[in-house]
Parts: sequence; structure tokens; C-alpha cells
Amino acid sequence: MSALPAFPKINPDLLGWRSVATPERMSTGISTADALLEGCPRGRITEIFGPPSSGRTTLLHSILASASQRGETCALVDATDSFDPISASRAGLEMKRFQWIRCGGSVEHAMRVADLLLASAGFGVIALDFCDATPNAMRRIPQAFWFRFRRAVEDTPAVMLVLAREPQTKSCAALAIDMKRRHAEFAGGFPLLRAVEYEASSHKPVRAGAASIRAIAS
Repeated sequence: MSALPAFPKINPDLLGWRSVATPERMSTGISTADALLEGCPRGRITEIFGPPSSGRTTLLHSILASASQRGETCALVDATDSFDPISASRAGLEMKRFQWIRCGGSVEHAMRVADLLLASAGFGVIALDFCDATPNAMRRIPQAFWFRFRRAVEDTPAVMLVLAREPQTKSCAALAIDMKRRHAEFAGGFPLLRAVEYEASSHKPVRAGAASIRAIAS
């Protein structure tokens, strides 16, 4: 009985197949969040969503601060001019490595600016803050934009952050973080805010449990 002929090895690249490498992760700067989320994937979109006062900005400040302290340049596209540089600086953001682009309430302008930033190089974090944008304005964003952004960031070392009240990027996000406020602590006879505790859970990929994030009032 003759042996079966050996089939030649086929290079998957010749067939158009593409292996997806596991992306490098960027620390959020919060150990409890990193333990659950394993950090934000580079070359991918990370979405942070939740209602007002749910800790979205606290997490954003921590990610920006952590990246800037490692020497990476960060950019924030502020759709509604709501960013507070003083609070971010107190959280550890190094302003000399930070670009703040205010869009005067125009979601359309913010999307165009983000497109330009993704086409450039040298950013560790590119963040889009739509937290105070109106639901009508957000509904006008074509889904094709998020696919365009996903393709644009995937060959870069940057983390793209999208902050909003509700999920926006659908299947285009590699990591979606659902933020909620747990409770606030007050001190003194006249109630003064002492600290706030938030809860971060992984909406995509789904992971059991939630990370506790504590913010001290300054």
C-alpha cells in the first residue's frame, strides 16, 4: 500500500487570511479597574458610557494622567467644551503632553477633528467626549464613521476613547465600560462631599463582577 502524498503547506497570507494579534494594553491608572478590564487595548476603540455623575470623567482623567506620565501625548476632542483642566491636572495629567480641542457644542465638528487626529501620528490616547451632547445630535452620527475610526486606529499604538451617556460605537468597540455611581460620602455638620465611589463593569467583552473606583473630593 503506497503512502498518501504529502500536501504542501499553504501560506495563509496568500489566501487573504489575516491573523489577529492580541493587542497591547494600556493601564487605566486604577488598579481595581485594570484587574477587571486588563487595561485599554491599543489600536482599538474603548467606549466609556453611563449617566451623569457615574464616574466617566474620573476614569478619563486617570487614563490621560497615566499615559502622560509615561511620556505619551494625549488629545481630547471636547464636543461641548465641558472639560475641566484644573481637575484633570489635579488627577495627575501632565498638561505639556496634552492637546485640548474645543468644538463649541458641534458633534459634527468633533467627528471631523477626530478623523484628522487619527490620520496623524504620535498620540498615545485620542479621546472624544460626547457626555453632554444631546441625544438628537448623537443620533445623527452615521454608523459608518465608527467603522472608519476603527480601521484608522487599528494600525497605530493609540487608544481611542469614546465617552457618552449611551453606547454609540456598537460592534466597533473592542472594550465597552459601563459606569455607575454607588454612593457619595459626606462629612461635617454642614454636608461637604468627601468621596464618591463608582462601579465599572465590562459590557464588552462581558466579564463577571465590577471594579470599584473611589474618587476623593479635592
